[in-house]
Amino acid sequence: MGSPAHKRPSGSGGGGGLPTSTAPNGGGGRGGRGVLPRGRQMQKTFNNIKITILCGFVTILVLRGTIGVGNLGSSSADAVNQNIIEETNRILAEIRSDSDPTDLDSPQETEMSTNETYALGPKITDWDSQRKVWLDKNPEFPSTVNGKARILLLTGSPPKPCDNPIGDHYLLKSVKNKIDYCRLHGIEIVYNMAHLDKELAGYWAKLPMIRRLMLSHPEVEWIWWMDSDALFTDILFQIPLVRYEKHNLVIHGYPDLLFDQKSWIALNTGSFLLRNCQWSLDLLDAWAPMGPKGPIRDEAGKVLTAYLKGRPAFEADDQSALIYLLLSQKDTWMEKVFVENQYYLHGFWEGLVDRYEEMVEKYHPG
Repeated sequence: MGSPAHKRPSGSGGGGGLPTSTAPNGGGGRGGRGVLPRGRQMQKTFNNIKITILCGFVTILVLRGTIGVGNLGSSSADAVNQNIIEETNRILAEIRSDSDPTDLDSPQETEMSTNETYALGPKITDWDSQRKVWLDKNPEFPSTVNGKARILLLTGSPPKPCDNPIGDHYLLKSVKNKIDYCRLHGIEIVYNMAHLDKELAGYWAKLPMIRRLMLSHPEVEWIWWMDSDALFTDILFQIPLVRYEKHNLVIHGYPDLLFDQKSWIALNTGSFLLRNCQWSLDLLDAWAPMGPKGPIRDEAGKVLTAYLKGRPAFEADDQSALIYLLLSQKDTWMEKVFVENQYYLHGFWEGLVDRYEEMVEKYHPG
């Protein structure tokens, strides 16, 4: 339901006018615009008053420096001046930004309690049957194209620009690299820059994105997640999907590091394939509870550091959480997990750059 319109007194003085959300045509210069919420109006008015006062202080400081008074305290005056300028810029940026400050009338967001269990969304238990019905009703959207399973490559980056412009430059080069690969191999690509869930920020943001795409694109057989800073070093390489017919998660890693050493770098979640099926939705549901920012993520990080070999003490990350889940519930998940190490589905650049010639000779001679 919409919020009730703000009442305005009638200009005729008769007192019988109906409530309205717009001003009469002859009643002022804002006739076609909606009324701002009271809290937002007060916030903007308060900001304007602050700017006026701060500008007055800046003027006084400039005059003070011009006439040479208070030279002994020049360093402190400079510090005060800098603070005022920064505060002024902050308020101006806040006013001019696309998103207004939080309305005073709106409820404030609170962090999740450690006693709550986080969920990505409503529990789904029959996705395989739902997906089959949808595919039967929509034969124009098959899950295979030219005999190959349909793949959707998902990547993304935060909605704000990088702190350093060179970062955005490399992100652009990275996404072009991915687009070129997808174009050559008939793979669809989605680049996301939105936070779909405020609780799962940073490296955890991939989980709600993957789930959303699975449910909204039942025609896709595989979701291929790839970090924004990852690049294809072999543009002609094709994923050997035939090897994974009986598996639902394909991830690069090393079984000995995973099972023998319980290493926190045994698997790499920078690039992995997840089949669009009920098993995968269940995995995402079991994976996500360590991700909400705040106390939950901090406490989960302590558990992961104590359990996994070599892991530094920091908040829970998605890679460590997945390793912990697969080890602690091995019987539930590992049967459908393919730990790939015959090729680099994802690898750190230092171990690859010196072997490019060898790889070209071995896999694509000439």
